[in-house]
Formats: sequence, C-alpha cells, structure tokens
Amino acid sequence: MNILVVDDESIIRDGIERTIRKAYPQHRVYLASSPEEAVDLLKAQRIDLVLTDVLMPGMTGLELMEMSRARHAHVRWVVISAYSEFAYAKEAVRLGAKDYLLKPIGKEILIEKLRELGEELERENERTNEAQLLKTNLKYLREAVFARWASGLDLGNLDLTAFTGSHPHFHLILVKLESDADLRLEHFIVENVLSELIDSAGRGFVANADARSLLGLVTLSEEGRLAKLIEQLRTHLKRYLKVPFQVLHSERLTDMATVPGEVQAMRRTSESQLYDHYASGGEKAVEVALQYIHAHLASELSLEKVASIVFLNSVYFSQLFKQKTGHGFKEYVTQLRLERAMELLRESELKVGDISERVGYPDVRHFSQIFRKKTGFTPSEYRQHEVEAAGRG
Repeated sequence: MNILVVDDESIIRDGIERTIRKAYPQHRVYLASSPEEAVDLLKAQRIDLVLTDVLMPGMTGLELMEMSRARHAHVRWVVISAYSEFAYAKEAVRLGAKDYLLKPIGKEILIEKLRELGEELERENERTNEAQLLKTNLKYLREAVFARWASGLDLGNLDLTAFTGSHPHFHLILVKLESDADLRLEHFIVENVLSELIDSAGRGFVANADARSLLGLVTLSEEGRLAKLIEQLRTHLKRYLKVPFQVLHSERLTDMATVPGEVQAMRRTSESQLYDHYASGGEKAVEVALQYIHAHLASELSLEKVASIVFLNSVYFSQLFKQKTGHGFKEYVTQLRLERAMELLRESELKVGDISERVGYPDVRHFSQIFRKKTGFTPSEYRQHEVEAAGRG
C-alpha cells in the first residue's frame, strides 16, 4: 500500500512515518509538508491512502480532499485533527473520509486503522487494479494529445477522434490564471473543479494548456446549461483560488478541426478582459496603492513599482486599478500631481522648479509642458491668473 502523509508539522509527519515503517515495512510512505507537495505526489505516484492534517497554509486538508475526489477517486482519506478542529473532522466524514484521528495520534490506533484499510484495499485491488491503471493512462494520454492539438501543434498521423471520443457538438472553456508565483496548486484546483462541473453538466475532459491556463471540452446533456456551468465555475474558483483568473468560453462547436483557432481567439479576447479577483485581495490592494501614491508624489511612481508594493502582477494591477478608480494608473497619477501643483502655485511662493520637484517632475521643462497641455497655462501663467482672479474677487 502506498501511503501519503500530509502535515506541515515535521514532528507529526516523522512520527507517523516511523510508526508505519516499523509496523508495516511492506508499505511505501511518502511525505508532504504542504498541499502543493501533496498535489505533486498524487499526480506522480499511485497513492492508495492519504493521511492529512486539517489546517495547513494555502489549503485545508478538507479542500485538498474535495479537490482530489474527481481525479483520484480510488484514494482513501483519513483526516488528522486536534480536538479544537472536531467540526472539520465531522465534515471530512461527510465528504467521504474513512475516518479521523485526533492529535496526539496513538500508535495502536494508527496501526489498527492501517490494518483495516489495508485489508479493504487488498480485496478491492484484486478486482480493479488493472482496469484503473489502464483508464488512468488513457486519460493522461488523451489530455496530452488534445492539449498539443489545441496549441496548434502537429499530431503527425495520430487520429484525434480516437483520443477525444465522440463529441458531435461541444463547447470549449478556457481558464487563465494571472500570477508570477508557482501555480501547481491552482492548476490542481481548476482541473478538479472544472472536471466535476463538466461531469455534472454532460461529458468531457480537462487538459493543461500551459503553465497558466487549462482548457476544458464539454458536450452538454442539455443545451442552454453552459451559462449555469460558467457561473458555478466562477463561484467555486473565487472560493478556492488565491490568484486572479479569467474564464472564457466558445460558442457551440461541431468540428474538432476548429479547436486551435477557437483557442487562439479566446486568448486574444483575454488580453482585453478584466480578471476576476478574490475579494480579500483586490479592494485592499488598490486601497494600499492609493495611500502609497498620495504619500510618495515626489518619488518615481511607475506602474511596475506600485504593483510590486502590493505584490501584484503589473498587468493585473493595471486592470484592477482602472476597475476600482475609473481611471488608468498613469492618468490618475498625472492628474493628482497637477492638482497638487496647482494648489502649491495658488497657496505658496515656492519657485516653479521647487514645485515641479515636489510633485514628482525633476525636469521643470517637462513639468511645464504637461501642465500647459492639461490646463492651457504655463505654471507661471496659472499663478498670475489665480492672483488676478483673487484680486478681482
């Protein structure tokens, strides 16, 4: 039996591993200190049983379990929790976990639970092992072939229909992620959420298009269900993902030969489409950015620099900034600087060169050109105009 232990506490992981190796040396034990490592091992190894902690950075053990059910249906799960997390344990059983173990885990209890699950697994494996392995291999092959085709690459003499199955009509769904971070965990989440929704709405599959996007193909059991599927997908991804994303889809298609062109069209559309963003990050990021801009008007305020202050990709930050403020980043900063300059010209006796530097323009000639373009006056003319207006008032 191949057992995966997922826990961010090394003392727990190592203790479980020692107990298993001593009582059942024939079992192979894999260790993961995070959900990301667990995802990689579930993909790379034939895991039979997962022992997972409940609360971990990035994703809870229950979310890991829920995300894995469709793609790794054969895996058995046992949840590890503390007394204070008992509600999680009950939820785990509802999701299909075989059991839960309370910390600190007793050796005898762990050994007995592994004995029970080992016997259960042995009985089932006699019937399904070869069939499951064949099914899994064909699934991965199909997805790899389809992803290559969708990217516009040549398949040689391969017959695509032999891998994609019979889909006389279908829709394509593209999910694109936006982050400079490692996206393995996010890929795993999207793949499993979209796979489950496709299965509930009809039939199809999901393939990894590239490092930042996944492509789904679905033949709907009832026409008109696509809008609901897309709505459910967005809702689930907003719940689980911690990075911005886009969801795009094609119209109803009837020819596999059109797939590469449709994918290219969706990618072009994505360049001008706003990203969905998780609620906990978007609003706060713009709020922090605005505070920074107001406090550092005299400094360099490039889009890239301010985006890095709030830990966002510059392309996404630009879209989010415009969505929240109604103005482009450069337009907003320029207007703010000019308003501050006009205030200083009206209310102080500072030289134009000093004012220019105070609002972020070290080159006074460049400042004067921008000022005149926006107001119709040079800075000196504007000051004189305001003095005369005040005198008349």
